[in-house]
Amino acid sequence: MSVLHNRISNKELKEKLYQENFPRTTISFYQYFAIQNPLVFRDELYKALNALQVFGRIYIAKEGINAQISVPAHLFENFKTYLYSINGIESVRLNTAVNDNGKSFWVLRIKTREKIVADGIEDPNFSMENKGKYVSAKQMHTLLEKEDTIVIDMRNHYEYEVGHFDKAIEIPSDTFREQLPMAAKMMKDNKDKNIILYCTGGIRCEKASAYMLHEGFKNVFHLEGGIINYANQIKEAGLESKFKGKNFVFDDRLGEKITEDIIAKCHQCGAPCDTHTNCKNDGCHLLFIQCPTCVETYAGCCTQACTDIIHLPLEKQIELRKGIDKGQQIFNKSKQRLRPRLGIDI
Repeated sequence: MSVLHNRISNKELKEKLYQENFPRTTISFYQYFAIQNPLVFRDELYKALNALQVFGRIYIAKEGINAQISVPAHLFENFKTYLYSINGIESVRLNTAVNDNGKSFWVLRIKTREKIVADGIEDPNFSMENKGKYVSAKQMHTLLEKEDTIVIDMRNHYEYEVGHFDKAIEIPSDTFREQLPMAAKMMKDNKDKNIILYCTGGIRCEKASAYMLHEGFKNVFHLEGGIINYANQIKEAGLESKFKGKNFVFDDRLGEKITEDIIAKCHQCGAPCDTHTNCKNDGCHLLFIQCPTCVETYAGCCTQACTDIIHLPLEKQIELRKGIDKGQQIFNKSKQRLRPRLGIDI
C-alpha cells in the first residue's frame, strides 16, 4: 500500500529543500467546479503530484480546488500536462509568484474540506454560477478613474495592513465568513455603483462577487487572478501600479513586494516596516510585524515575556508549552489577539 501523506519531520524536509540543486517555481491556482468524491480525487492528485516532486498546500472540496504549490522547474511542463488533463480544470489559470526564491514550501499537503473557502453561506439558493465580471489590470485602472467605482479588499486585516489598492475599503473583520455579510451591509446604499472586489489570487473575491450579486448588487466586478496576476500584468504592460506596498502570501515567504512603498509599521516600536514574522517562542508563534531593531531587542519574539521563555533550557520550554500546538496557527493574527498581547491599536 502506498503512503499518501508525509512521514518525515518538517526540520528534515526543510534541510532537504535547501540542499536541492535545481530551481523551483511557486504558483497558485483555484477552480470552482463539481467534485463528486473529494477523497478519491485527493488521493489520485497526491500520487501524481508527489511523483512530480511538487510541494505545497492544496484543499479539495465538492465545490472545487484551491492550491499554492512549488514545482521543480525541469518538471513544470510535465506538471501542466497532468493538471490540464483533469476534467474541470483543463484551462485553469496559473498565477506565478511575483518574488520567488523557490523555497516557499517544503512538503506536499493535500486536505479535503467542507469548502475551499469557508464562507458561512447557508442559503440553498446561493450559486457560484452567477458571479461578477472578471477585470484585467487595464480594465481595473479604467474603472478606478470613474467616480462611481468602489474598491473593496476581501482579505484579512493583516493582509490589507501591508499593502492595498489606492482608496480600497477594508472590511474590518478577521475571517472571510464575517466579511461577506459585513461587506453587503456596508455597501447597501451603493447597489447601483461599480463594485470591484479583489484578493490575493482571486478565489475569495470570486466567491464574494457571487455573494454580492445574490444580495442584489448590480455592477459587480472582481480582479482576475487577484493581486498576483495584477502584478504580473502591469509588469508586462509597463503600467504604474495602483496597488501600494506588499502582497501578503500564505507560505514561508509571508509576502512579496509589489511596490517599494512601506505603508505599515512595526508592532513594537512603530517604525516603518512591513516584514511579518512568527514569534520565536513555539508556545506562542504569533504572526506580527517586526523591524530589524526589535528583532535584535526581543530576539524575534513578540513580547519580553516570550523572549524570556526562549532563553530558558529547552526542557523547561517544552514543559511550559505542553498541550499547546501552535504549528497550525502561524497565520493567526486576529485583532482581538494582537491588541492585548502587544498593546497596540490596529
